[in-house]
Amino acid sequence: MSALSRPEFHSEEAAFSHLERIIWNGTPVCPHCGGVDRITKVKANPAKRIREGLWRCGDCKKQFTVKIGTVFEHMRLPLHKALQAVYLVTSSKKGISAHQLHRTLEITYKSAWFLLHRIREAMRDGSDLTPMGGNGGVVEVDETFIGRKKGMEKKRAFHHKMKVLALVDRDSGKARTMVIDDVKAETLMPLVIANVEREARIMTDEHSGYRDAGKWFAAHGTTSHGRGGYVNLEDRTIHSNTVEGYFSIFKRGMKGVYQHCGEDHLNRYLAEFEFRYNNREKLGCNDTDRSTAALKGILGKRLTYKGPHAAQ
Repeated sequence: MSALSRPEFHSEEAAFSHLERIIWNGTPVCPHCGGVDRITKVKANPAKRIREGLWRCGDCKKQFTVKIGTVFEHMRLPLHKALQAVYLVTSSKKGISAHQLHRTLEITYKSAWFLLHRIREAMRDGSDLTPMGGNGGVVEVDETFIGRKKGMEKKRAFHHKMKVLALVDRDSGKARTMVIDDVKAETLMPLVIANVEREARIMTDEHSGYRDAGKWFAAHGTTSHGRGGYVNLEDRTIHSNTVEGYFSIFKRGMKGVYQHCGEDHLNRYLAEFEFRYNNREKLGCNDTDRSTAALKGILGKRLTYKGPHAAQ
């Protein structure tokens, strides 16, 4: 049986029950007053325009659904289609385009575009800011360039491109990414220092922006990509191939699936690829686990529509 044959992907009642289990864990909570004791379910009745998933709070007398206070609030799409989209996005290694989603779910392109950004917002998790590389671990650091900054003409090298910094903790296998303005040492090093433990060993390429890393961390290993060196033959732990592999997946998705991304949306695309990488099968997460983790991230977030003019 196909994974998409599950009841929550085809029935609104099952979809709301599924989301309620994830968000409320069996105990409905009124988003208006926080009440939990006098909550009653309102039976759906299309003839009386009573929608599915409706609850009533006996304390404040207000009605609500599990979507209130999440990125799905005021969403006009059926919830079961949104759950299908979450599963498709989290189970696709390099993502799924808005055009593909609009054809698969049979919704408009604008709805698919906005739904994808809602899901990316749910994937964004800034709660874990624990510095990487604890207990003398290895952290690989690298930067990459993609697309074109708004209003800038194409130039030689990378000056017109958007810039991304990534850190990968080799021990935990987790990545952390961020959009940066430039690749100067005064921009890169404060970010690395804020995100990496002092006892960690830092691995980078020969970029001069990291030249002072050895002063801040236990060790700093470098390889010269410009000279064709990717692993130190004397100490094979000195390399940045893991973070290069992360960027490989990111760029294949951005160029092969999404093709274009505006600078004001890049942070959410980074959140999408970072989420899938940090919840990959190698770390014990399957497609269902990733889908559930993404749905847990919808709470307490809102997103307004800005139109699909800047990204696909």
